[in-house]
Amino acid sequence: MRDTYGVPHIFGETDADVVYGLAWAHAEDDFETIQQTLLAGKGMVGRVFGEKGAAVDFFVHLLDTRGIAERKYMEDFSPEFQKLVRAYLAGMNDFALANPKRVLLPAAFPVTEIDIISAYILSLAQMSGADEAVKKIIDGTIDKPIVKDPAAGSNAIAIHPTKTDTGEAFLAINSHQPLTGPVAWYEAHLCSEEGWNVLGGLFPGGLTIFHGINEHVGWAHTVNYPDKLDVFQLQMHPKNKLQYLVDGAYLELEEKRVWLKVKLWELITVPIPKKVWKSIFGPTMLTEHGAFSIRTGSLEVITAPEQWYHMNKAKNFTEFKAAMERMALPGFNTVYADKYDTIYYVSNALLPVRNPEFDYRKTLLGDSKRKLWNTYYPFNALPQQLNPPSGYLFNTNHSPFKATAEKDQLDPSAYDSQMNYLLTDNNRSVRLAILLQEEEIFTYEAFKRIKFDKTLPDSLLYELNVNPLFRLDAEKYPHISQSIRAIQQWDRTAQANSIGAAYFAYIYYFLRDRTNPEGLDPKRTLTEEEAVLAIEAAQDFFLTSFEQFPVSLGEYQKLIRGDKQMPLFGLPDVLAAMRSEPLDENIRKGEQGESYIMMVRFGEGLPQVETVNVYGASNRKESQHYDDQMGLFTRQKLKPMSLDKSVVLKEAIQIYRPNQK
Repeated sequence: MRDTYGVPHIFGETDADVVYGLAWAHAEDDFETIQQTLLAGKGMVGRVFGEKGAAVDFFVHLLDTRGIAERKYMEDFSPEFQKLVRAYLAGMNDFALANPKRVLLPAAFPVTEIDIISAYILSLAQMSGADEAVKKIIDGTIDKPIVKDPAAGSNAIAIHPTKTDTGEAFLAINSHQPLTGPVAWYEAHLCSEEGWNVLGGLFPGGLTIFHGINEHVGWAHTVNYPDKLDVFQLQMHPKNKLQYLVDGAYLELEEKRVWLKVKLWELITVPIPKKVWKSIFGPTMLTEHGAFSIRTGSLEVITAPEQWYHMNKAKNFTEFKAAMERMALPGFNTVYADKYDTIYYVSNALLPVRNPEFDYRKTLLGDSKRKLWNTYYPFNALPQQLNPPSGYLFNTNHSPFKATAEKDQLDPSAYDSQMNYLLTDNNRSVRLAILLQEEEIFTYEAFKRIKFDKTLPDSLLYELNVNPLFRLDAEKYPHISQSIRAIQQWDRTAQANSIGAAYFAYIYYFLRDRTNPEGLDPKRTLTEEEAVLAIEAAQDFFLTSFEQFPVSLGEYQKLIRGDKQMPLFGLPDVLAAMRSEPLDENIRKGEQGESYIMMVRFGEGLPQVETVNVYGASNRKESQHYDDQMGLFTRQKLKPMSLDKSVVLKEAIQIYRPNQK
């Protein structure tokens, strides 16, 4: 059943029926992106997308995601869940048969259980930092810190019913993902006669809701940053390049030749031979900088999709926590609320129990089996809070020890330092803590206003300390005095009509791209000379690139979909975050940040829920739902949604069965 905005509401007798329908509906809307995910699981991306895709294929071979799936799938996943996997694949393969013109690579079909599990393993390994580690090994910068994109975060907020004027629990689900591509959100409602009734977001290739709500409970994920991955440098034999020293004896690397089939010049597919290696420490790379192995739990525990399924079907906190205790998700903060007076937060992660004799925060010499780990901290050892006295919980990718009011926060010293959880705030957490503390009792409108807030704190917490921008003496620099005053008089809000926000956006990206292509240089303060140079560049840009001066943020930064362009709010690390990249010489296009948003009220009966997705339900240009939510999104408005089948039936615009549309 498709609603006014084309969102699929999928009904079936069994859970497997619904999963089949999800595969079909999602393929109708975004088959091309789903195929990218499935091609990655097969190691066939290079056959369609050339050299760039071949890099993904190499990563698949390096991590051996297909081999892991083949060895573990039948043993680790329950027969119940394997039935769902088969149903999803049946839907996907049937859709491909019915729509051959939309198939990117006929040789990729039919897709198999190993293909999709391999894709899951690959995605979760990337989320655990494996891709960043490989890049840094290749670059020879492995011990330099990874600078996080402040727009690539998420927000999650839960308010206990004792803190709301209606006695309802409130939940904000607000992930900051790329607006398009393999990890962009898709909204769906899944409902079976076997007790599955869930609404929320998933990624292309997903066969359950990743975060959302059912009739009883809801949860939001944000990315967290404890130490999920280790890098070991091997001590190689001086003459035999395949032998490495461990405990005084040389061991042999496992070596495997793989063939990357790469599409070139849109004409031919060329097989390119590569080698991958593995040590006892994990997947291994031999580079000009040395030999390095990576080790992460996401390549050992692969049942995350089944855990999400049990989270989807939880009827209360006890069942939800039991699902979380499966410890299959390699990361993610999780903020929870339900209709039974419970709010909860856990900084979930699959964290290895490491030998305390060694410092795993940097690359470790892989010379002893005593440095290997094979067990993980139990769930009850992770930072978590249940119904704090403050009445609220939140996370914005910051420290798990700052998840509520200051007086109720967890003590970081009570947790093993080897976990290496963040202890710091970010701009969003500072701002959100202030806003939450100001409300004695929350109305729903106040809750929404807080979630959509676009104001930076007075003292900024970007990796590069940019606060000197606001302390420049305008009289000292008369040629840019007007621009300096525009920055200093700015109210720190990222409204689309803000002139100060336009200046700050230009300056932020100018400094980011000038100092470090991956982000602002960490732990350094902007000099006065750099601040003047950045403001000069901003003033010159706006004077020469636009007919009118000064320029607002929405004139400079746009939400763009096909031929439609709209002024776009947001900056990196405001609560309503947005990162943009150049579209042309003058305009920036929103790329990552606010995307799928869900606001929930848990009271009597079914939860009341409102959502918006950045563009629309379909990724097909010919669909009316390709861009029909853009207006809502840019105005920060939401559409009502329902878990009630009778309501959905009554309001449905279209009702059909797969292959009978």
